[in-house]
Amino acid sequence: MTEFMMIFRNDYNPSFKPTPEQMQASVKQWQDWMGGIAAQGKFVGTTRLSSEGSKILKPNHVIADGPYIEMKEIVGGSLNVKASSMEEALKLAEGCPILQIGGNVEVRKVIPMNN
Repeated sequence: MTEFMMIFRNDYNPSFKPTPEQMQASVKQWQDWMGGIAAQGKFVGTTRLSSEGSKILKPNHVIADGPYIEMKEIVGGSLNVKASSMEEALKLAEGCPILQIGGNVEVRKVIPMNN
């Protein structure tokens, strides 16, 4: 099995303010989707990124604030899965809830680091 990373992206929309009920429904969709992957023994791990400000370290110790106003798309998090091929990893990504709201899932093969 090969490891693949799914990177979740969506359009940046600062005016989107979901209700608690909408948030709860969204969390359940994500849990159900990831639970299905885990039930197949293909779940490796996941991360969710904060939508609040970030810092960017640039060369020469320059630190910049982010995210930027001109940002059009945000990376919301990632999920690592085990799959036998890119096609299988894409099939696992098909159920991702972000697709229902216009977002996208980038799937990349993970290259193991040798110690």
